Amino acid sequence: MEHLKEEQAEPVSPMGQYFNSSVLCIYIIGVLEFEVPIHDLQTLALIKDVFIPINPRFSSVMIQDKDGEKRWKQVDVNLKDHVHFPIFPSGKTVESYDKHFHDYLSSIAMEQLSQSRPLWEIHIINYPTNDASSSVIFKLHHALGDGYSLVGALLSCLQRADDPSLPLSFPSLRPSKPESSTKSFWRRFSWMLSSAFNTVSDFGWSILKSSIISDDKTPIRSGDEGTEFRPISITNMDFSIDHVKEIKSRLGVTINDVITGIVFYGTRLYMQDMDLKSMTADSTALVLLNTRNIEGYQSINDMLNTKAKGLWGNKISFLHVPIPKLNQNKISNPLDFIWDSHNEIKRKKQSLAVALTGTLLDMESKFRGQEVVAKHLRGTVTNSSAVISSLVGPMQQMSLANHPVKGLYFTLAGGPESLAISIMSYVGVLRVTLKTEKDFIDEQRLKYCMQSAFQMILKAATGNS
Repeated sequence: MEHLKEEQAEPVSPMGQYFNSSVLCIYIIGVLEFEVPIHDLQTLALIKDVFIPINPRFSSVMIQDKDGEKRWKQVDVNLKDHVHFPIFPSGKTVESYDKHFHDYLSSIAMEQLSQSRPLWEIHIINYPTNDASSSVIFKLHHALGDGYSLVGALLSCLQRADDPSLPLSFPSLRPSKPESSTKSFWRRFSWMLSSAFNTVSDFGWSILKSSIISDDKTPIRSGDEGTEFRPISITNMDFSIDHVKEIKSRLGVTINDVITGIVFYGTRLYMQDMDLKSMTADSTALVLLNTRNIEGYQSINDMLNTKAKGLWGNKISFLHVPIPKLNQNKISNPLDFIWDSHNEIKRKKQSLAVALTGTLLDMESKFRGQEVVAKHLRGTVTNSSAVISSLVGPMQQMSLANHPVKGLYFTLAGGPESLAISIMSYVGVLRVTLKTEKDFIDEQRLKYCMQSAFQMILKAATGNS
């Protein structure tokens, strides 16, 4: 592979520069769990012939040209620098290997990637865990693209396990009952007034949360400087999508409302367990949003097409969502957390604050520079209590070179938050992953509280235990 001239190199997007700056260095960690051991998987050949050609950024480094602009420059890729086969002690139990795996995952998530090489790594774990016979860990710098782009890239390497000739399909992201376009004048006028009010309110609140007002220090927010350099733990749990859909149908809300309500309720239960006063503490979740107006994933060729809706890159924004406070009424009726989430999300949809925030960042970048915006974004995360992100996975089982994929999940690493919650669906299962500040958050207790919240909400909604 020949080096490209600097003037031919693709410019780095503003968001890509924010995520790879002196104050922010964010990684996406993805894990593929396989049903079988990795024996005959031609790993290096697959990476060289399938993974790297997906996008030029997988074979590029970030450089600064003579005008001070950051660009992607293609370089030769030495696979030995990027693909790792860790060796664990032999003859151990599955429980022991599970601990080795999670210790290894947490460790590599914290390590900085060299800026002199393309910003990705793949780790092949050919040892059993409680969840899989073998695993592959992808560590990708967020500057390469957002979760949508990188999951799209990953899916292009995989096939349907039942019939590779058929395409993977995904749950619909559209609302089941689109609103009528024949609203009366007064309803439209009322909606416009509500939208204007909510936009001003949300945009002002977002500015304050990013700069002046910070959440209370609680069992989920240490508020300490240098949190991004502290050890982390990564744990996850499964929920049935059918149960989530049952709650959705009974309450007449969206799947997103249900998931958000469960996560918020579980978080507050944990906070109550650890410190009773934190039941009513001011806590905010920073929800990351995919800003593409598109249904499902596009092919890689479509993503790379500059005229496509699902452009490759970092097409994301964020939303401040207050975590409902816990009181005696909500303890006795956990469905209030679903209703609160439903009402808050519905209200946010009547706001243009997300678009205005994106415009503000663009203007700030133009007049004050990328590093200033990166500091602004870091302040936004630091002042919040949790980061929540979600991705939609395929409804059919996938395989990689005839290795069936049992499960997959992702998380974010490198940020200054004490708690990051990542949600991904795959073949009827909703996988919730918790990335927590080690020795500050009791991740097993938090996991138990999330599971308890799910069971209590399911029972309250359906009458079934």
